[in-house]
This record gives sequence, C-alpha cells and structure tokens, in this order.
Amino acid sequence: MMNLYSGTTDPFSHRCRIVLFEKGMDFQVIDVDLFNKPEDIAVINPYNRVPVLVERELILYEPNIINEYIDERFPHPQLMPADPIMRARARQLLSTMEREIFAYIEPLEKNAKTADKARTEIRNRLTELAPMFAKQKFMLGDEFSMLDVAIAPLLWRLDHYGIDLPKTAAPLMKYAERIFSRQGFIDALTPSEKVMRK
Repeated sequence: MMNLYSGTTDPFSHRCRIVLFEKGMDFQVIDVDLFNKPEDIAVINPYNRVPVLVERELILYEPNIINEYIDERFPHPQLMPADPIMRARARQLLSTMEREIFAYIEPLEKNAKTADKARTEIRNRLTELAPMFAKQKFMLGDEFSMLDVAIAPLLWRLDHYGIDLPKTAAPLMKYAERIFSRQGFIDALTPSEKVMRK
C-alpha cells in the first residue's frame, strides 16, 4: 500500500493527491498539519517537507518524481505521453512552469515581502498561457496530463492567493473549470482546500 504524507493545504501535495485519485488505486493519504508537522516527516525527508510517498522501502519526496513514479507504476490512465519525444517535451514544459510560475507559490504561502511581486509574475505567466486554451482542451491537446495536474492546484487557489486575472484570461478559466469538474480533482480536495475558492 502506498502512503502519501500530504499537507492539507499544500498545493504540491494536492498535485500528488490528484494523481492518486485519477489512477483510482489503493493508497492512504496521511494528512499533515503544515504548522505542526510530526517529527517523522523530518526523519523520512531530509528537507522536512511534504509531500512524501512511502511504499515499502521506497521513500520519495519531490512532487514531480512522486507523480512520475505513480504514473509509471500504474500506467492506466497514462498521465505522461507514451511517445519519448512528447514525454521529453512535457518534462521540459513542466520544468519551465516550475521556474516561471510555481517558484512564486512559496512567497504567497508564507505571505513574504515578495508576495506582491509573486502575484504579478503568476498573473502575467498565466495570462500568457490563456490563448492556448481557446484552441485546445488541455495543456498537451485533448488528453488530460501531468501538466494539467501540476497547474490545477494553483488555479484552484487564485482567489486564496489574491490573484486577479484579466478578462483576456477567460480561456484559461474555462480550462480550469474543465479540470475542477474531474472526479479525481474533486476527490483529491481536502476540506481546507474546498473553502479556498469563492
């Protein structure tokens, strides 16, 4: 049985929960209060952060690695492209999103001095992405993928983070609604996350 140590409000843990629920497999989510972490998190993850996936002797603690492991171990439905070239492009795009969008989540979570700059950066990057969704259903075309999993928790938290998108981002918000209506996404929400969105 896979055990996922998951922050109840952590967007990176949210990604892993989405993948587990999309796969519809046997697993256990162990809720972790981010403000009162149990000591065993620091024992199993040298960075003392969530998410952490434990399966027998295997311990993984980086969300993208956790999600790719789950996707390879339980290939149906497949969330990374089967074609090696498309898979490499997907990984490249995910890496770009980590640097240009997701790197700004931590200042928002910690309400740091740089939070306003982070809001602006995220708003600008998301607005740039919006036109692609006038032409396609998901990030990689018609199929829901790991890229959609990665961005979904951020899109869910826009109100919570105080990020207002311009009207030109309407295709992005329609895309977000498509993700939010998926059963795997709905099942992955914690009670604390459900109240983040107006």
